[in-house]
Amino acid sequence: MRIITISREFGSGGRTVGKQVAESLGIRYYDKELVKEVAAQTGFQESFVEEHGEHAPAKNWLSYVLALNGQSSSGMSANDLIWAVQRQVILEIAEEGPCVIVGRCADYVLRERDDCLNVFIHADKDVRAERIVRLYGMSDKAPVKRLEDKDKKRALFYKHHTGRDWGMAQNYHISLDSGVIGIEKCGEIISDLYRC
Repeated sequence: MRIITISREFGSGGRTVGKQVAESLGIRYYDKELVKEVAAQTGFQESFVEEHGEHAPAKNWLSYVLALNGQSSSGMSANDLIWAVQRQVILEIAEEGPCVIVGRCADYVLRERDDCLNVFIHADKDVRAERIVRLYGMSDKAPVKRLEDKDKKRALFYKHHTGRDWGMAQNYHISLDSGVIGIEKCGEIISDLYRC
């Protein structure tokens, strides 16, 4: 294995696991760095790329299709332009050497490579809700509602661009419950698999 992709439910600690794994293995880590590169190539603000490069602009298909009607100067919707550039950046990153890539459908983009370990991190809603409040604070939405909204948008984005169902075990080599196993242990398991 040279590349690890980590998909995750909101609040499951997937980003933290990814950083831990990259540090443990001494390989590059891509999350915000990928967002910066896509923003530079598209001209969109990083915050826009971060939201629209992994999440649908709506929580259901009809709203999503309507949101895609706005086109950029290239004739593509902003979301599809971000997807195209993001996909290319992921392919280029994978060619550069060993790394961890968090989110952004990297498991699908790199599906034809045989040197990838594709991981999905999940946890019980109560565990994730407690974690997002601890990390990000309270908002006007209840924590569980925040989780549901973000996960619905991730699932819809993933389905739109891959034709697959997000979070389904057959799309990944391993699925880990960070609420039961613990974030640190998830990182150790992934690092051990990488070294095999």
